[in-house]
Formats: sequence, structure tokens, C-alpha cells
Amino acid sequence: MNYQKLDAALATALNDVQDIQEASLGVFIHTEPILDSKAIAFLESLGVSGVTADKDIFTATLSRNAISQLSDQSWVKYLKRSQQLGLVNKRINTPKLGI
Repeated sequence: MNYQKLDAALATALNDVQDIQEASLGVFIHTEPILDSKAIAFLESLGVSGVTADKDIFTATLSRNAISQLSDQSWVKYLKRSQQLGLVNKRINTPKLGI
């Protein structure tokens, strides 16, 4: 695995993975601008959908093993962890100040 291509959040999450074959990590895959047919086929074999030669960012839920394979590909620039975001307008219970 090429850890230089992983962001800190993804590298940390990989340490917590129990089953290396289970697709459990959401990732953004940043690639070279134009992919050849072998790269497209490789991404599709990992279950990445919507792969076209003119795109360079993909999202997928992958296993630790798949992330390791991807990080070793020369056409992959870097991999970032995708995290679920919370609602912006969620009300926080804070005490009101009296005037």
C-alpha cells in the first residue's frame, strides 16, 4: 500500500478495519485527468460506478484490500476518506442567557 496517496483520515480508518475484504470505507478517488481503458476496467472491477475517461474524481465504498490495490496504481493521484456530514441547521441545546 502506498500510504503517501492516502489522506490522514483514511489512513487512520484503515487501522480500524477488521475484515480487509469487506467494502466498508467511503472514499474519493482522485485520478489523472484522462484514464485509459485498463484504468477504467480496473475501477469498474472494484465496483466503482459511473467511470468515464473524462472524469478524474470518483466515489466508492471500498474494502481495505481494494484501497491498497488502488494506491499502488500510477494513475491514482490520491485517495481521501468520505465522511458523513451532519445537518448544518441542527439545533444545539445551549442555555439561553437572560437579559
